[in-house]
Formats: sequence, C-alpha cells, structure tokens
Amino acid sequence: MLLIWNGIGIGILLIALLVYLIYKMRNPIAVPREKKISEDLERYSIKQMTLYIKNKFNDMTGSNLYDLALDLEDFNRQKHMRTELKAALKGCNSGDLYDKMYVKDLIYDLLVREYGMNERNVNFVLPFEEPDTLTVQDKFEILMQLYKKKHGYKALPKMIEEYRLDELKSVIEDGQTESYIITEAEIQKIYREKSKGELSFEDKMQVIVQRIYQGFKGFGVIDEIRYMEIDGVSGGVSGVPAAMQDIEDEEQMLKAMRLHSKQDNTHSVWIMYRGKTMHMSFLSFGSELELKRICQSIYKWNNPGQLTEQNGFIVNDMKDNSRIVVMRPPFSESWVFFNRKFNLTYTDLENFLNPKDRGYSFKNTELPIRLVPLLMKGARVTTVTGDQGTGKSTLMMGMARYIAGYLTLRVQEMAFELHLRNLFPQRNIVSIRETADITGQKGMDIQKKTDGAVNIIGEAATAEQVTWFLQAGTVASLFTILSHHAKTFQDLVFSLRNSTLQTGLFRNESIAEQQVVSVLDFDIHLFKDAEGRRYIERITECVPLLDNDMYPEDPEKAAIEFYRRMTDRKTFEGRDIVVFQDGEYIAKHPISEQQKAEMIRHMNAKDRAEFEDLIATYWKVTA
Repeated sequence: MLLIWNGIGIGILLIALLVYLIYKMRNPIAVPREKKISEDLERYSIKQMTLYIKNKFNDMTGSNLYDLALDLEDFNRQKHMRTELKAALKGCNSGDLYDKMYVKDLIYDLLVREYGMNERNVNFVLPFEEPDTLTVQDKFEILMQLYKKKHGYKALPKMIEEYRLDELKSVIEDGQTESYIITEAEIQKIYREKSKGELSFEDKMQVIVQRIYQGFKGFGVIDEIRYMEIDGVSGGVSGVPAAMQDIEDEEQMLKAMRLHSKQDNTHSVWIMYRGKTMHMSFLSFGSELELKRICQSIYKWNNPGQLTEQNGFIVNDMKDNSRIVVMRPPFSESWVFFNRKFNLTYTDLENFLNPKDRGYSFKNTELPIRLVPLLMKGARVTTVTGDQGTGKSTLMMGMARYIAGYLTLRVQEMAFELHLRNLFPQRNIVSIRETADITGQKGMDIQKKTDGAVNIIGEAATAEQVTWFLQAGTVASLFTILSHHAKTFQDLVFSLRNSTLQTGLFRNESIAEQQVVSVLDFDIHLFKDAEGRRYIERITECVPLLDNDMYPEDPEKAAIEFYRRMTDRKTFEGRDIVVFQDGEYIAKHPISEQQKAEMIRHMNAKDRAEFEDLIATYWKVTA
C-alpha cells in the first residue's frame, strides 16, 4: 500500500513538473508588470510613432514595385498612389491645406490599422485622462481640436473673442508696461472650462496625428495656428538669442528666473490678429534646432533659392498666397520668420472700412466708400501709405475692383502679395517680381511692351522701386497705384524725391521734386490705433504750386528769380479732402478744379453723375 501511495506522489510531482516546463516553454521570460508598462509607454511615445511613420512613408515611396509581382491593374494603382503621396509630401509644407490633410489622413490610417491604436493605448501617448499631467501645449492643441469641430479654421479667432484674449494686459519685466499677450494661466483656465466632457477617441487621435505631423513635415507649434483666419504669425522675434545667453549677466538671468520669465527665443510665437500683434507666451518651439528647422523649410515653395550666411534673408510667398520672410545669422541676431496672410474677404471697401464683424464701426463711412472708387474710375495716380499692418495691400486689392474692366493691369512686386488674378480671374492682369537674375528695372522695361494701361507697384521699399513709380506715372501707363510707408504727405513727396536723387534718375533736387509733384495726384493714408482698429486717416490731394511765368528780362533780376525758384519756393501743397476725426469721416477741402476736370474726362456718364452727386452732397459745390 505504501508503494502505491509513493507511486501516486511521484506521479503528481511529475505532472506538476511537466506543467511547469510547458508553461516555461510558452513563457520563457516572465516580464515584470513595471517593465511591460515601460515598453508600452516607449512604443506609444510621439518619438517612436513619428519614427514609425517616417519609415512607413520611406517604404511607400522608395520600394521597388517590380519586386511585388503585381498584376498590371494593381501595379498601376500602386504607382498612382505613390505619385500622389510624393506630391502631397512635397506640397504639404508649402501652405497647401489639401496636401496637409491628405498626409494627416494617411498617418491616421497607418496608426489605427497597422500600429494598433485603440481606446486603451491612446492614453499612453498623451495622458488625456489625467489633466494635471498634460503640458500647456497639450491643452492648447486639445482646445484647438475641440474648437475646430465647431468653427473650422475660425477656431483660434473664436477662442480669442470668447475669452477676450486680445485685450491689453500688464506685463512685468524691468518695469510696468502693457502688451497683447496670451498667458499660460489663461489657457489653463479655458481648458478647465472646455474639457469637462469626455474626449472621443477620434478627438484624441486627431491631436496625436497633428503632433506627429507638425514635428515631421509641418511647422512645429505654429503649424495649426498659421492656417487659422488670422493676419499672420512670426517666430524667433523675442527673447534672448541663443548666442547671447552665455554672456548674459548672471544677476539678470536670476531675476528672470524669479519672475518665471521665459526669456529664451524658443518662447517666441507671435500672431497678428485684427491688426494686433499678440505674444503667445505659453508656446515654445522647444529648442533652437526646431526653430531653425522651421525657418529652413517654411520658405521653400517654388524654389526661391537657398538661405545661406552670404544670402541672409529670403522673401517669398507660399501656396496659400501668404507672404513669408525668413532671416538667419549673421544677417539677423537669430533665426526668425514672418508669415503674413492677406484676408481676401476684406477686399470689398465696405467690409474694409466698416468691419462690423470686428466689433467696431465708424460714422459716415459712405464718404470714403464712394470717393475711393471714383478716384480709380477717374484714373488718378494714387499712393496708399501707412505703417506695416494698417491694411495697405488689402485696400489696394479693393481699389483694383473699381478699375474699369477693359483696362489691362500690370503688377510689379518684390513678392507676390496682391494676387489680383485670384480675385478677378476674368480681368487682363499680369504680375511680375524680381528674381536673382532679372532686376526690377528689366521687369519694368518688359512691362512697357505688354499693353499695360494701369501699373500697380506693391510696397515701394527701395529707391529703385520708387523710380518705377515715376516711370509708370509719366510714360508707361494711364495711371499708377503705389503703396509706401510714409507717415505724412510731405514725407511722402520728400521720400519719393530723395529716392530719385539716390538712384541718379535726377541730379537736381528742385527738378526731382517738381517731377514727383507733377506725377502724384492723391494719397490715401491708413492708420492703426492702439486697439487695432484700422481706418483711412486722410485722403490728400497733391496740389502743385508752380507757375509758368517767364523769367525777367533783366539779367540780375532773372538770376535772383532763378535762385529763388531753386531754393525756398514751395512746389506743392497737401490738401486734405477727407479726414477722420472722433470716429467719423468728414469732408474737408473740395477737390481742385483741375483734378475734377481730369477725373470727369475719364469717366462714363454713370460715373460722372455719381461723382457730381458726391461733390454736391459733401462739399456743397458743383463738379
């Protein structure tokens, strides 16, 4: 009996040993729970997922289709998909929203179908269920996703309006000052209010896909911002440049740390919204290398050339018609970029001068709304002046709408900004710009041979560009429109005069000034106040004061008269036709008889009647 029990015991031990061996064979290494969690966190990190996407895209665009032994139909399908993907990858970082969405949709599919993203592991990527551990960038990007679901690319403007983020705030640095700034505390507050409901799996995945895309093919933290309906975005323009941080005074840096000031230039994301330049102080590029990467990729649409130490800046446009300016050391103290957008919805004069959706409106806007089109219909040489961001390009787009449809338009710019063909595809319009091999003067010479009736010169920032204006105003066209940065009408005339002397077009100051005055008819000056409201500050007529009297016959008197005319004789008067005072447009001096006669000569019967009614209504005189 004892032997039987011993045999049973031995059998049980053998069975237990066999079970253990089978378990060990199936599970050769028991992974501790902590290690398994660590591996999951690494696998589902943004870094690893970005690396996976890069490798997949390389495989999809670089593999040999002939090795796959596909039939003809599948081969052609794969070839078409590859071509489409290559084009999207090339175009997505040039401002093409459709290419961006194509690439993002593909990233989404790869993560869900092949990488295994699901409701459980999506929270390993970002701690969506633990708000206290989310960074301020995480919260901002989640907010953008929530707002985009309801408002599309008006998401950021909607959030700014809803929480009045565009109000002046006190900023404490060396002293007390005010600025437009969006702070981390404001984003934290908005997140607490807006994220009370559960985020869907789709919402979480969209945030993750955008984070991967912006670090891989996009423009970092500004990628989603630049597509919003704002006036522009810039980076690298504030903070202490990296090269200067090593030699900063220790006491100053300690003071900055005590004030929790983010003084490095990676915390340098600025947007322009409704004429206000606002610092998004809570956002950071993360590193100087990331800012450099963005600067090196954002300007490359249409291959404008390389940004090098010898060529320290590049001005270009992007596929969405926005302007891009990039600068780098040693030309600038740090890597910086400026992406300026132009809202085509404000090219209607009424929307531009009386933008009710922007929260303000002015009295008697009917006066400039009626007068400005008549300046175009009367073929008047007109300059549009004002500081940067006052709306010069936008107003010029609106003015072009009122130029007679049968007149041909020729546009010359440093970088394409007006994009009049997009606004008026049925019009005869050609736009040109300088290139590395073709100077602006050569472009002007070619324009003279293109049957152009109206010359539009965008932003005369150099002396040479001013000479184009004078050339076009005297011999090359019916009339000309120019934008300039002059602050007063006198400054405008003197600046134009000095530019002609600088380029050698004229050598005598008095003759140069007379030439400018003889070409220029009207100046429309724009202004932007501290609250970001933009309006026409004045419309000024250039009135020449020269006479054509003969010189006296007496040689001595003739000499005296000559020197008088060459020195202290005033050659022009800036006569304000319309002025803006206390929130209202007011008719001031009447238009001169000579200008009225010239305008009427170029108008048809309908426009002439409108002009005469305007003169009689506001200046109480007959045309």
